Amino acid sequence: MSLHEQLGRLDAAREVSGFKSEPAQMRAAAPGKVGELRLGFSLRGGRSVLHDLYRVAPLLVQQALYFDEAMPELPICPIISVGGGILQGDRYKIDIKVEAGASAQVTTQSANRVHQMDANYASQHQTVTVESGAYLEYLPDFTILYRDSRFINQTDIVIAADATLIYGEMILAGRKHHHADERFGFDLLSMAVTARRPDGKKLFTEKLLIEKGDPTIDDPAVMKGFDAFANVLCLTPPDVATRIKERFGTNFPDEAPRAISGVSRLPNGAGLMLRAVGVESYDVRREVRRFWQIVREEARGRTLPQEFLWR
Repeated sequence: MSLHEQLGRLDAAREVSGFKSEPAQMRAAAPGKVGELRLGFSLRGGRSVLHDLYRVAPLLVQQALYFDEAMPELPICPIISVGGGILQGDRYKIDIKVEAGASAQVTTQSANRVHQMDANYASQHQTVTVESGAYLEYLPDFTILYRDSRFINQTDIVIAADATLIYGEMILAGRKHHHADERFGFDLLSMAVTARRPDGKKLFTEKLLIEKGDPTIDDPAVMKGFDAFANVLCLTPPDVATRIKERFGTNFPDEAPRAISGVSRLPNGAGLMLRAVGVESYDVRREVRRFWQIVREEARGRTLPQEFLWR
């Protein structure tokens, strides 16, 4: 599917139908507002390498780095946004492919900021392909939605039955320490994930939709006063998923919890889903890191370094 076809799917979504006005500064999807990134990893000479790299500003990856002491063979690619954040009318496309037997980690250099908007919206389409026996950690940092912002993201995953992918979406509901009315003050957040096997068999579709003024946002079993949340998918063979679930458990303290988290199974033996909510971003990071460490230990027999990226 071409770039314009993928982005056109997002343009046709019901939830963005009320945000089609053109920005006064530069029209939506104009040259300079369409960022594109393609990363391809494969085994070369006995180790995983970044063999395919295509980038269009404001998205940038410079090279693969090897600084994980627990997995020194793991290529790590931080995505850099040279635009200072996501603006109205921006359209992003990210494609990641890990070939058979290879491994990789893709993250972001810092938090992803979706700026205040008075016209249109921002969108992102991602395609993640993980082939037989491959392993991918795709864990971007937090996305922070400013007041009156609008962001829609679609992720399409194609994964082999014996591969493992840990994919995370972490959201901070505004700059709550900056303006009192920024907590869930954004207009729209829409995040959808679909997963299938290489032969086309559908595994699941999951969608999270938050629109401004939703009275249920602070209901029990939704946010209930928390300001940060994470939705992390681990697509892995059923035996690995069982071991991960047995080890992780549920974090639900009786009094004044800083974070609450739990793991549930995905349909069709696809793997697991971690849901976590917390008071601050670091409370949620702690739960995501705990899950991430168990996933790596059970899927690859390695652990996370004591001091690594998220503390």
